[in-house]
Parts: sequence; C-alpha cells; structure tokens
Amino acid sequence: MNIHRNLYLNAILIVLAAVAVTACTGGNGAPRMAGAATVTAMDVLSKEVESLDSYPATVVPVNEVELRPQLSGYITEIFVKDGETVKKGQKLYEIDRTKYIASYHQAKANVSTAEANLAKIEQDVKRYEALREQDAIAAQKVDYAKADLQTAKAQVDAAKAQLSSSTNDLQYSTIKAPFAGTIGIHQVRVGAQVSPGQPLLNTLSSDDPVAVDFVINEKEIPRFNRLKREEQPDSLFTMALSDGSKYPYSGKVIAIDRAVGRQTGTLTIRLSFPNPEKDLIPGMTVDVKVLNQDHGKQIAIPYKAVVEQMGEYFVYVVQDGKAHQVRIQLGSIVGGDIVVRDGLKGGEKLIVNGIQKLREGSAVEVASNN
Repeated sequence: MNIHRNLYLNAILIVLAAVAVTACTGGNGAPRMAGAATVTAMDVLSKEVESLDSYPATVVPVNEVELRPQLSGYITEIFVKDGETVKKGQKLYEIDRTKYIASYHQAKANVSTAEANLAKIEQDVKRYEALREQDAIAAQKVDYAKADLQTAKAQVDAAKAQLSSSTNDLQYSTIKAPFAGTIGIHQVRVGAQVSPGQPLLNTLSSDDPVAVDFVINEKEIPRFNRLKREEQPDSLFTMALSDGSKYPYSGKVIAIDRAVGRQTGTLTIRLSFPNPEKDLIPGMTVDVKVLNQDHGKQIAIPYKAVVEQMGEYFVYVVQDGKAHQVRIQLGSIVGGDIVVRDGLKGGEKLIVNGIQKLREGSAVEVASNN
C-alpha cells in the first residue's frame, strides 16, 4: 500500500515540475524573469526639428494716408480707377483750377508791380541823398523817401507771400499720390463739391513691403529684444495664410512698441514682409511662425512616453532588465513628439508602451524595439 502511494505522489510532483518549467519559459522554451512587465521600447536619438511658436497676426500697411481736399471747389477729373496701383507723384484727382490759376497770375503780377515800385523808390532815395549832401533839398524830404522805401519793401514781401499762397493753392488743386501703393474705392465722383478736409476722397496704402503686427506677453519681451538686435536667420519669421498655406517670403522685426498695455499686459511686435505679388492685403489675418530655442538637432520622444507627477515630468528607461525613472525638462511639441531639453542624452532605451504599470526598479521585458 505504501509503495503504491509513494509512486502516486512522485507522479504528481513530476507533473507540477513540468508545469512550473513551462510557466517560467513562457511556453516557448525562452527563460523569463518572474513577474516582469512586458513593454515596448525605442532608442533615444537626436533628429532635426523645426519647432515654431505661432502668433495670430494682422497685415497692416507700412504707410497709409487718407486723401482729403485742401481747397473748395468741384471735382473735375479723376485720373485712376478703383483699386489701381499708383506711383509716387501720380495724379489722382483734380479740383476746378480756374479761379486758382487766375489768383496765381494776379499774385504774380502784384509781385512785379511791387518790385517795380521798390526799384523806383530806391532810385529816389539815392538821388535825394545826393541832393541833401549839396543842401539842395530839405532833410525831411530824404526822411520821407526812406520811409517810402521801407513801405515798398514790405509791399514786395506781402506780394511774394500772396504768390506763394496762390502757388500752393494751384498745386493743391491737383491731388497726387504721396507714395507708391494701391488706392481704394473712390468715395466721390466727378462733379462732387468738396471743401477743405471734406469729404474723404480715398485711402492710399503702400503694398510692398507690408507690416504684420502681433502681440506677445511680458515674459517674451527679452527674447524679441534680442531678436531685433541680433542678426536674424532668413527662416526665423515665417507666416501661414488663412487657408493654411505657407507664405513664400520670410520677415524681420522692424519695430517693438514703446510700452506694455496696462490692461492686457501685452506688447505689439511689427514685422516686415516682402509683398511683390500683392498677396497680402491690409486687414488680413495670418499666423506668424517664429523659430524657438528647440529648433535644430534635438532629442525628441513620443509624448505618450512622458509621465507627469506633481508638476514634474518623467520617462522610464530600460537598464539591466529594469525600469528606471528619469526626470526630464520638456520643450516644444512637434507633431506627435515632444522635445526633451534636459534629462536624456541619447542612446537610452526609452519605454514607450506599458508605462502605466511601472514603478522605479520594476522588472521589464522588452517585447520589441520601435
């Protein structure tokens, strides 16, 4: 009886031992650490990163002016079409010039008359002074002549001032473009009556280059001050249009506003962009893209590999079959990856999947390398 019982117990032990061996090998004969978590991992590598900060922005003209009349009269000529591109000095509008031409010629004649009268009185003074030296005339006669001379000089000055005013009026009767640009839609038609300052005739905006304005917060001011002072790479400032397409030209900083807004705590930055094809129109909304410190060759890892704990960020790396927690400093998000500014040097084996069940020192088995 005892012999049969011992044989039965030995058979059970053999079966249990076989089961244990199978469990330890994972069913395929390969040894496996008891209690190891299965994870996937990748090698940490550096790669070229284009990391951009995006700012909503508005296109504004570098120069813009409201065209208003400086004289009274009727519009007699409009020389350009709505929305036309014009050159500096090109004629735009003409106000009835008839009375201004007449005033100019009258003023010019008055100058000639005053100058002739002055010349006559100057000769009289010289003659009277010569006669006075010979006691041929009374001193009072000379004094009167000199007084007339001063009056004649004043009359010449007044006539010249009137001529200058008439000349300006004649020039103002033709309104010209003060700079090259694009004119808007006419606000008046031929025959409209105008007076100084009223109504608005049109608006002229420069169109190449154009300015692009956006705002930054106070913390970014030192960075943009450096960008303005230092030589800027061509690709530093780029732009995306409202349809998402990339604008083909890059910009540069031309101005930083004088003060931070008291209520908003923001500061306006102005960039300049070439606009040879006139694709940028004042008032357009665009997105300015600015290269940040994470641009270039950087360590970038999948964002899903990052663990946050109490406001700090960690990843798990595999070393000697165990998971070790590494504190990292994050940078910019680039696609599905995030730049690591500090904590990883490259070459580490980073755990990407299966991190939810890990702790410092957890035994791990790497299922695959991505």
